[in-house]
Amino acid sequence: MREYVQKVKVLMESLKYIREFHGKIVVIKLGGATLSNKTTYQTIIEDIAMMKLTGIHPVVVHGGGVQVSEMQEKLGIEPEFVNGLRVTTDEVSEITQMVLAGNINKKIVASLCAEGVQAVGICGSDANLFEVEKVKSDVDLGNVGDITKVNTEFLDTLIKNDIIPVIAPVSTDEHAKIFNVNADTAVLAVAKALEAQKLVLLSDVEGVMRDIFDQSSIILHLRVDDIEKYIEEGIVTGGMIVKLRSCKDAIEGGVKSVHILDGRLQHSILLEIFTPDGFGTMVEK
Repeated sequence: MREYVQKVKVLMESLKYIREFHGKIVVIKLGGATLSNKTTYQTIIEDIAMMKLTGIHPVVVHGGGVQVSEMQEKLGIEPEFVNGLRVTTDEVSEITQMVLAGNINKKIVASLCAEGVQAVGICGSDANLFEVEKVKSDVDLGNVGDITKVNTEFLDTLIKNDIIPVIAPVSTDEHAKIFNVNADTAVLAVAKALEAQKLVLLSDVEGVMRDIFDQSSIILHLRVDDIEKYIEEGIVTGGMIVKLRSCKDAIEGGVKSVHILDGRLQHSILLEIFTPDGFGTMVEK
C-alpha cells in the first residue's frame, strides 16, 4: 500500500507543472545519436506522448546526421564536414532528404501514433514551412541552407488541431532545389518563431558542469547574463560554448526557457518538466 501512496504523491507533485504548462508549446530537438539508442528512444517517445496527453503542445524537430553519414558510406560517398556542417552536393542532398524526411521522420511519427497521440511528419518544403537561402561561408559547403522565415501559420494549424508536428529540417528554395538545413539551426528558428514556452535540447551530456569530472557540479539554473562570464572563466568550454550561445539566442528571440538534458537518461524530459528540481540545466533570463 505504501508503494501506491508514494506513487500518488509523485503524481500529485506533477499536478502543479501540468497546470502551469497546459496549452503551452514545448519544442524538442532529437539528435541522430539519441535516435540510435533503442531504449532511450522509446522513453523519449513516451515522454512526448505523455506531454501531449496532459495538455502540452510538443513540437519535434529531429536531425539524423549519424544515419545520413551511414547511408553515404553505404553508397561509397565519404562524408565531409567543414566547421561542423556537412558538405552537401546535389547527390548528398537527395540522400539527406531520403534519410531524414523519408525514413527517420516517418519512424518518429509511427512511434508517436502507436502511443495514442496524433502526429504528422513534415519537412521544410511542406507548405513552405521554411524559407531558406544558401549559407554564407568562406568555404563552399554546397547545398547547405539557412532559414530566413518559418511558416508559423501552418504549424499553428496543426497545433490547434491537437496534432504533433514532427519536422525534418531538409528544405527547398523557391526553385525547388534541395537544401540540407542543420537541425540545431532549424530547432532554434522554430522555437523562436513560435515563441515557445520551452526549448528542450537532448544531448549526450548531463547538462552544464562546473567540473566535467564531477557529476555533482551540474548547474541546474543558469541565467543568460552569466553565460559569457562562464565562458571567460573557462567553466564552459568546447562544444558547450556553441550550445549555450544558441540558448542565449533562443531566449533573446522570445523562448521562455531552454533545457539541456541528457538524452541517454530514461524519461529525462518528464523528470525535467514535471519535478521541482528538474534534472538537466535550465537557461532563462
